[in-house]
Amino acid sequence: MTREEVAATRETRRRPVGTRPPARRAWVLHPFDPRDRRRDPRARLEEAVRLAEAIALEVVEAELVPLRGPTPATLLGRGKVAELRERLAVKPVDLMVVDAALTPVQQRNLERTWATKVIDRTGLILEIFGARARTREGVLQVELAALVYQRGRLVRSWTHLERQRGGYGFVGGPGESQLELDRRRIDERIVRIRRELEEVRRTREIHRRARRRVPYPVVALVGYTNAGKSTLFNRLTGATVEVADKPFATLDPTMRARALPSGRRVILSDTVGFVTDLPTTLVAAFRATLEEVVEADLLLHVRDLADPECEARREDVLRVLDELGIDEADRERRLLEVWNKIDRLDPEAREARLAEASRRADVVAVSALTGEGLDRLLATVDARLAARERLVELTLPYDEGRLLAWLHAHGHVLEREEREDGIRLRVALDPRHRARLDRELAARGR
Repeated sequence: MTREEVAATRETRRRPVGTRPPARRAWVLHPFDPRDRRRDPRARLEEAVRLAEAIALEVVEAELVPLRGPTPATLLGRGKVAELRERLAVKPVDLMVVDAALTPVQQRNLERTWATKVIDRTGLILEIFGARARTREGVLQVELAALVYQRGRLVRSWTHLERQRGGYGFVGGPGESQLELDRRRIDERIVRIRRELEEVRRTREIHRRARRRVPYPVVALVGYTNAGKSTLFNRLTGATVEVADKPFATLDPTMRARALPSGRRVILSDTVGFVTDLPTTLVAAFRATLEEVVEADLLLHVRDLADPECEARREDVLRVLDELGIDEADRERRLLEVWNKIDRLDPEAREARLAEASRRADVVAVSALTGEGLDRLLATVDARLAARERLVELTLPYDEGRLLAWLHAHGHVLEREEREDGIRLRVALDPRHRARLDRELAARGR
């Protein structure tokens, strides 16, 4: 251990229990291609700053770096790397955040040149997830993603990964808690975590089978992080999911039942938010959780209309849904866009958006904060689910109590009339339960 590391360790031991360590000073860089007009680089830089601040980093500098082509050794050009080295000598920081994907070699070379710790966008997002995960499942999923990320970065110049404030040590300082990892140990831990997550996946499948027996359709809220999903979820269900103006406030899924205007009950699921360039390791690690999205009967894509990058972030969400196997045809069948935060638009833009939403069957404009538009949202969800169902009319003898109970449990009984020859029913059933009813009646010779 160096003298500096020893001093840092002593400082950590002297700090009273329960107190937070001093905020670490960070410098945020967003490399961008000036020829790419699809996105506003200033919005991306602002998002990178918010991500850094989400784990209590003190951002002292934030700047855009034009980049016409990546340099293999450092990503950034030689001149820019040298310029930043001189500026860091005058204004040192604890951490350089490069809002892009760095290879292990690029990260190592930048650390050597700038003489400070460097993390890329993936490392930053993993650190946020590590600090926010609360449930055992969430912790396991983030640890798996972090280990897969770390495994490719075990180079001789970086054999320790420090931890602080939760998270996975990508932003931590030396000396607080040193963790020696080699590939063999990482691989062993990855195998154990995947085995535990497989148990989680099986448990979730058991729960899904139980819900199918109930059965309530599942309506999942998806969207870009900080789009207002949890606020909408709380407003619709009366739940108290944490709502905060920060990225990834929700990591662990929450599910609640509620009744729709017709009386049909559904299960609403609040899910983790997506983000531009969401690390593929996280998508893979959270697949057990995101299966709730894949299996949902209806997807509510919550969009923040007040966000200048609203359209670009819509594409980011659709890209992640594609990664999960939900293609365009599937989205047309079961995706409904929820245009949120209309209360934050100026009057002219608000009226234009409301008029557009009223003309489209696949969009509902709402304000989760004020409750405006939620009645129409619930009615639209009700209608979309009803459209999937098939109407069945049949008369059951009075001694068919078991089948009658099954129809009430698995369908939506629209009419019931007791006659001399039995009970006449008009029932809406989804295709899966309609097929089961047909098999049941065929076996009885009806």
